[in-house]
Amino acid sequence: MTNNYQALLLTLGLMLCLSACQPAGNAPHTTAAGPAASTAPAATAQFNWFDYQGRDAVFAAPLPAGSYQNPVAAGFFPDPSITRSGDDYYMVASSFTYTPGLPILHSRDLVNWRLLSYALTRPSQLDMAGLQVSRGIFAPTLRYHDGTYYLITTVVDRGGNFILTASDPAGPWSDPIWLPEVQGIDPDIFFDDDGKVYIAHNGDPVESLYEGHKAIWLWQYDPHSQKIVPDSQRLLVNGGVDLSTKPIWIEAPHLYKHDGWYYLLCAEGGTADQHSAVIFRSRSLDEPFVPYSGNPILTQRDLAADRPAPITTAGHADFVQLPDGSWWAVFLASRAYQQRYYNTGRETFLLPVSWQDGWPHILPAGQSIPYRPAAPALQAAPVAEPLTGNFSWRDEFDSTRLNLHWNSLRQFDQSWLSLDGQQLSLQAKAEGLDSLAQPAFIARRQQHMHFDASTSLTLPQGTVSAGIVAFQNEQYHYYFGVRSNAAGTELFLEQANGGKAAQIAGLQLPGTAADIRLKISGDAGEIAFYYALPDQDWLPLTGPQDAMLLSTQVAAGFVGTMLGLHSRLEAEASQ
Repeated sequence: MTNNYQALLLTLGLMLCLSACQPAGNAPHTTAAGPAASTAPAATAQFNWFDYQGRDAVFAAPLPAGSYQNPVAAGFFPDPSITRSGDDYYMVASSFTYTPGLPILHSRDLVNWRLLSYALTRPSQLDMAGLQVSRGIFAPTLRYHDGTYYLITTVVDRGGNFILTASDPAGPWSDPIWLPEVQGIDPDIFFDDDGKVYIAHNGDPVESLYEGHKAIWLWQYDPHSQKIVPDSQRLLVNGGVDLSTKPIWIEAPHLYKHDGWYYLLCAEGGTADQHSAVIFRSRSLDEPFVPYSGNPILTQRDLAADRPAPITTAGHADFVQLPDGSWWAVFLASRAYQQRYYNTGRETFLLPVSWQDGWPHILPAGQSIPYRPAAPALQAAPVAEPLTGNFSWRDEFDSTRLNLHWNSLRQFDQSWLSLDGQQLSLQAKAEGLDSLAQPAFIARRQQHMHFDASTSLTLPQGTVSAGIVAFQNEQYHYYFGVRSNAAGTELFLEQANGGKAAQIAGLQLPGTAADIRLKISGDAGEIAFYYALPDQDWLPLTGPQDAMLLSTQVAAGFVGTMLGLHSRLEAEASQ
């Protein structure tokens, strides 16, 4: 390591020490005003705006009167759980290692949702440093009871199951109440009408008989002592609907009480194309739960693979009852291209629940999930930043507070970014996108198969690169960046396709320019990269590239592609 590089690291350390601390409570996106552009440190990249445009054909036609658009939350909003407080509906989704974590969505009509806040906003709540993207926060349950909101979830590889509480879903949320006795994932919290509280969850069976054999367990919970009641564990479901068929991955339990019956809603079949929702019931929590003979009550696995605009992976549902007595279900599913590939992750869909012979039904066997069903009988309440349809979204970075749609990775620290009301500054880090540390990287969800994402940035000086990213995980992503070199300005494209990132295209620009625009255009299984100098048109850096490597089927894991901005200290600094 050279003396110059040591000096650079020392300077960066001093800058971090002098940065304003992240405020406590529910304001993780508030940052100290950054320096003016003319005085920004050399290791800082500055972005002028970020623009996102969705253009999916299934959203293109005008929405018919009295209908709504599925998915209601497009893009990476998996494992939805919903609760009602009066005329307000709140929903939460899994966030894995993205921070802030556990996004809270709000609606007055069930179909128009807005991102309200996050439940995980500060280091005192948990630490996910070093975790791979698809670890961290798994499926949560959100419930409102007697003036308090409850969130129960799992942080995988870093402490297990815990409960958060809040008097206002906008936050702040409490520090975790840890539940060491509760092993497994996907916990549910249920408030019985006799005042008792129960936690159901996925876990290992007493004896594992085959790969994917799981069970659903139940504990009693004492909300006053905030502890599990000793010796209260009991088995609810072993394996799934029919153990003789070797069902896999019974999980995502939710308990309800209706007309004197206890109902247990679960997911079964894994999170891919065999996914489903199944239902059980019992007269008492002390008696066996009996599966419905008409299970599954939701799946798309029995449909032809070559159907147009397929919706796949449907399952993992939660119910909510409206003031008029009707029931609705939110659930995850994915919009696929080429029959089975999806880059947008698992999305949140909505359908009505009908009751027949004492059993709830979401969708009859053999029917496709509709994109535009009849809306619930609630007053429509459109939002400024929609989560579905062919919307446009633009951040001018004209605030000192980072927009709620931006996320970073693993840690809650944001001392490396600042907003001065005109630009976003990202202080470059040595960590790249393949690191299990926290890179200088913010991103928002890809919510369409067909999209344009673009930005304008001030060219970084010195051994720094900056640019725009399409990120699935550490081993599958694209980084389209710009850096200075002895000859002027270099554009480059890095691709990570199952391992370390490698440069696959580059272009040397003559001289230097103050600003440059970069754009990513997605077209289902293809992705293209463009640049533009001031007052000039877009030009391609190279031909279209493979976007299927950003799909869950190739990259694996449980997240969707995120689109965002990155700044990195270049390797030349250590030479």
